[in-house]
Amino acid sequence: MPEDFSDAALVLVGHGSTLNADSAAPTRQHADELRKRGIFGQVQETFWKQEPYLAQVLRGVFAPRVFVVPLFISEGYFTEEVIPRELGFCGKGETDFARVQKRGEQMFYYCGPVGTHDSMTAVLLARARETAEKFPFPRAPKPKETALFIAGHGTGNNENSRKAIERQVELIRAMDIYAEVHAVFMEEEPRIGDCYKLAKAKSIVMVPFFISDGLHSFEDIPVLLGEPKRMVEERMKLGQPTWRNPTEREGKHLWYTPSIGNEPHIPDVIMERVREMAHFQKNQA
Repeated sequence: MPEDFSDAALVLVGHGSTLNADSAAPTRQHADELRKRGIFGQVQETFWKQEPYLAQVLRGVFAPRVFVVPLFISEGYFTEEVIPRELGFCGKGETDFARVQKRGEQMFYYCGPVGTHDSMTAVLLARARETAEKFPFPRAPKPKETALFIAGHGTGNNENSRKAIERQVELIRAMDIYAEVHAVFMEEEPRIGDCYKLAKAKSIVMVPFFISDGLHSFEDIPVLLGEPKRMVEERMKLGQPTWRNPTEREGKHLWYTPSIGNEPHIPDVIMERVREMAHFQKNQA
């Protein structure tokens, strides 16, 4: 029998942005979808960089059980330091936090981020396939003649930041669908702009492993791929795509996909994270 979460609240945590209104869209989209499903007694979205802010959100959550799910790609700085600190999960040290806490009559459960779930492989593959089929000029690239790149942020602040991307690369390579599969990063090696020399295949499909189509995916990555910054900024002002699929550069044709955050499968991943934590707690009891 499926577990009953009618006595529980879901708190969905996004990054948010004061510079780009679209940044919050996936978080709101998935919160709305889970409200419609009527699984939880309450569903509340919250953000680090915009209202409703992380530090304030729990004041309005009164359910006996509260499940917090980060809508983030990796275990890293935000999921291991910022969110636990802001929501009061931290113990004595900044990175010392408990995933399960009792506060008065409430139990709080801090779940893993959606991006580290193995089922995200299907989301990445769907993005790559859909974009190549949507823009088949000069022809849709055959996967066995294509290099697939998963693009992440990367950071020197937390060594776990790149692990989710590298894990997906391993999983997709093992499936033997594409001629090549590589991880590239904005702030670590190998860099996004290195894709042209890393790829042996003439066709490249790059999927930005980001939750939202914000400034990183709309502006920064197209520039790193060789688009003039002035042209990218002008297209953004006009509301046009900042990358034309496919673009030929350095002897390769490159298809660049939207970010993965608004995929319809994401609410199911969120539910998986909640069930995992509920199951873990039952086994601990």
